[in-house]
Amino acid sequence: MSGAKTGPSGFINHIEETVIAGLIGLMTIITFANVVARFAFNSNILWALELTVFLFAWLVLLGASYAVKTHAHLGVDAILNMLTPGPRRVLALISVTCCLVFSLLLLKGAYDYWAVFADLPPTSGRWFPTGLDLKARSQSFYEVQDVPMVGFLRFLEDLINYGDAYEKLPKVVPYLVLPVSMLLLVFRFGQVALQILRGETDRMVASHEVEDELEEIRSQNEGKN
Repeated sequence: MSGAKTGPSGFINHIEETVIAGLIGLMTIITFANVVARFAFNSNILWALELTVFLFAWLVLLGASYAVKTHAHLGVDAILNMLTPGPRRVLALISVTCCLVFSLLLLKGAYDYWAVFADLPPTSGRWFPTGLDLKARSQSFYEVQDVPMVGFLRFLEDLINYGDAYEKLPKVVPYLVLPVSMLLLVFRFGQVALQILRGETDRMVASHEVEDELEEIRSQNEGKN
């Protein structure tokens, strides 16, 4: 498993895979509990739907970077397969550079969106950060609609809400996934770029290695017959 690798990359892999598995498990448990509450007790877990939506958003956004790492994103490689290794590597470097630039822009936008909920200044500049916007209005008092505040997060009241108590979960918590997932996306595209530069791969998406192996096995079997 990739989580068994050592070093910072292996540590991140382990956390990433554990969080993704935990999110799927929590979504299943909460949805099942809400179904039981409705049909067995004619009741409803008020915050179940909203929390499940947040968990699903975390799953999708974290899964995007994980799919980059496992080369699981969909891609069209018909042209790449017609090229020799040299041009194929050049096109792969161009592709990963575009993805890195795009993910960096997403990281800036994600941080700027989340920062105001964390009582932090967003960056200035439309495309590239040119500093910090210290005049931005804090939105740390914004809460979600249904999910109640949990005790172990009460420290946020003094940290970012100037001592005022939260009745519902502050938006800074579920929205934290935005900058975190985009930072992971930058990290994963950086890893792919290094793999291409080192000659370890010549594409960003999974190749047809399984199909090639099946074809080789089929040819061997036909030769024996």
